[in-house]
Amino acid sequence: MCRGVERFARLLHSGDHPFVSIGRKSFGFKEGSRGNWMLHFAWQNLASRPARSVLALLGLTVAITGMVGLFSIAVGLQRTVGKTFERIPGLAAMQPGAPIPLFSRMPAAWADEIKDIPGVSIVRPELWARAQLVDGKMTFNPPRFLFGTDIASTLKMKSAVYRDDIKAGRFLDASDVGTLHCVISESIADDSKKQPGDLLKVDGNSLEIVGVYKTGSLLLDVAIVMDQSTVRQLYRMDPAIISSVYIEPEENVNPDELSLAIRDKFRGRSLGKWQPSAETIAGLAGRSEPTLADKFVAGLSGLTEVAKTRKTDDVPNSASQEVVQAAGERQVAAPVRTTSTPADDSQEDGLEVRSARDWGNKIQEFSSDLDIFMYLMSGIGVVIALLSILNTMLMSVTERMTEFGILKANGWSSWDLLRLIGYESAALGLIGGALGCTFGWIGTLIVNATIPDKLNLYASPGLLFFSLIFSMGLGVLGGLYPALWATRLTPMEAIRRA
Repeated sequence: MCRGVERFARLLHSGDHPFVSIGRKSFGFKEGSRGNWMLHFAWQNLASRPARSVLALLGLTVAITGMVGLFSIAVGLQRTVGKTFERIPGLAAMQPGAPIPLFSRMPAAWADEIKDIPGVSIVRPELWARAQLVDGKMTFNPPRFLFGTDIASTLKMKSAVYRDDIKAGRFLDASDVGTLHCVISESIADDSKKQPGDLLKVDGNSLEIVGVYKTGSLLLDVAIVMDQSTVRQLYRMDPAIISSVYIEPEENVNPDELSLAIRDKFRGRSLGKWQPSAETIAGLAGRSEPTLADKFVAGLSGLTEVAKTRKTDDVPNSASQEVVQAAGERQVAAPVRTTSTPADDSQEDGLEVRSARDWGNKIQEFSSDLDIFMYLMSGIGVVIALLSILNTMLMSVTERMTEFGILKANGWSSWDLLRLIGYESAALGLIGGALGCTFGWIGTLIVNATIPDKLNLYASPGLLFFSLIFSMGLGVLGGLYPALWATRLTPMEAIRRA
């Protein structure tokens, strides 16, 4: 028997070790509780092999840090979406299939028809265009949009994004109709180092800043707000076409019922479902001309098809014949019937009407797909961390097998050994989880401070607590097999391994 094992045995029998043999089935302690001494002994075992313990901690820390960072993206997105749509209590009507109002085009005359629907309080026609260059810089990430608003209806609304969020200067009023005055977000002002009274060059046009707003949402703080007629003139848009309509319901009106009434009003007067082209993809990327890759992606997705002109008995509305898309493409839209038709489920909706809840559901669908990716990426790190802990505990148990045999010979039970090894692996999981949560949380703060207008990560207390408990459970799981292996050996079998 080696000298180390002999010394270990003498300590047990002399009483100088915390664990004192008092029989085959039980043992006592000189002082303190049994659990405290067990934890102390487990910690000593980990500290006696610092290199191996540190490597196991490093693997677990990296895995938990990555998990916190990845899931903070999803949590931050959900938080941003919630904050955004809390600010938009009304309804948005747009072309069916369009992902956002930027890509939607509909006849401006439909806004007047929506005003006559019972339950509608305010109707605001909207016009959206993508700003390609702001102060000579390409705007891809984050994107920048020109929002042409109807100033008169905006001023009448009870709640209006941008108008209610002015931080410097003022919002647009009747004197700004037909002018190059604009209101920009605080992030745009910071990037361009501008303030109210300065000029901002957008796509070759010099705009005068009259106000700066901040909503606190990454999805909203990307717009340059201007008079709608000015945006139409600058981007040569058909005066009979708008992007979308924002509808503020009357008090005590159910938004879902109003949404159904609006869809019924325009059912059968189809504009044709929106479909992007290679030019649209290029426009999203900030390119003036589509590349071969853009055309390839569009071809794979079947996105190069445009809506075919439908034959109807009614006279086509000339305003809807040609639709100017936001990315620079021109699309021939389906003719629109000028008379309403009875609601018929077999006819497609002429308008898609979305509430804040509908927007949230669509984002939630995207977030669910994102969560799957997060789980896959985190799973890779978790498997690596689990193997690291398993390897560490297996080697530790193998090297100490003789010690375990002596302990069992001096009265330790299999449950005592199982608990000792469990404490060691749980300690690795707890420390690694604490370090991983700390580094992950600090990482989210650094990212948010570095690129606040591109990402908004949020490591919630619930996420950090779950990560810590998960890490501790992972540590216990990693030590389970080595512990079960050690408890199966008899004292003599374990001692013979010396």
